[in-house]
Amino acid sequence: MKVLLAGGGTAGHINPALAIAGKLLSEKPDTQIAFVGTPNGLENRLVPAAGFPLYHVKVMGLQRRLTPKNFKALYYALKSPLDAKKIIKEFKPDLVIGTGGYVSWPVLSAAAKMHVPTAIHEQNALPGLTTKMLSKKVDLVFLSFAESEKYFDCPVDKLVLTGNPLRGELYRVNRKTERSRLGLGEKDRYVLAFGGSLGARRLNETLFRFEQSLTEEDNVTVCHALGKTSYAKAVEENTVENLGLSDKKFVQILEYIDDMPARMAAADLVICRAGALTLSELAFLKKPAILVPSPYVADDHQFKNAAVFRDGKAAELVTEDELAGDRLLEVARALLEDKTRLKVMSRAMEHFAVGDASDRIYHSLMALV
Repeated sequence: MKVLLAGGGTAGHINPALAIAGKLLSEKPDTQIAFVGTPNGLENRLVPAAGFPLYHVKVMGLQRRLTPKNFKALYYALKSPLDAKKIIKEFKPDLVIGTGGYVSWPVLSAAAKMHVPTAIHEQNALPGLTTKMLSKKVDLVFLSFAESEKYFDCPVDKLVLTGNPLRGELYRVNRKTERSRLGLGEKDRYVLAFGGSLGARRLNETLFRFEQSLTEEDNVTVCHALGKTSYAKAVEENTVENLGLSDKKFVQILEYIDDMPARMAAADLVICRAGALTLSELAFLKKPAILVPSPYVADDHQFKNAAVFRDGKAAELVTEDELAGDRLLEVARALLEDKTRLKVMSRAMEHFAVGDASDRIYHSLMALV
């Protein structure tokens, strides 16, 4: 069987595709898998690293105001389905699966028109425009939240509630092993912080202030991923050195965390955005979190995601506006000093976990093909 996966831009779209690919290979090792992404997305790092071939299709989103970029976006909107059709003719897939990002539209549209079985996975409770448009063309729509059904006007038998597929590594990591690998003692408190694969300037700046406030006596180790854009700027401006963080051995500043499942398993507290996939991983590993939802996403869906976890007592919610003050620092320090509270949050996180999403997706795909 040959499977083509389309998804890109951010880790939130790419990692579900990688999880589906891993499940397919674990069940059917002779499956041939290839990916389609954009030339500049994070998929160009993650997909080859996972050992899969990657095709490219150029596609851009339209700006909400009239700009020269919109002319280029319209050109790609016309050309990208033709490019996708060429890829499909060359690879000859038995199945095409999309996991979001602009690239999913031309690839799945072309595949459906060519009568190749198609499916798309929606990670968020509030579906994106691409998913809603494709739902009328594809054979199956995988949902992560039951609440998503009301946003679709396609035949209801297309909708399959699965949850978010998780990377295979998440099933193989455990706290004790990973903390030992990182050289952490039982009394050491480990904070994992990240703002997304592309970065989050205000969150990163606030985390820098938190890290500056730490001393060796706190017994707190921080692993902080800046994201591609923020990391490049920090290197250019010598930010880490200028803030005195390069001298703090218990603070690690990275561009991107390649071993995220392992570090998440080791963490006592996670500070991050509220993307659906990240929340699914936190829930599976039962990790207490401080969620800082991005305000720069469609329909403010990250805030809605975070509010569900806050109301379920599994996480604290700090808004982007609150980063200007000290609330994030105060909440982080209070949680790190309260082991009982962290245990309560960990138990609450477990209630949101869905561990068999990959199985549900796999069985639906096999029924389709």
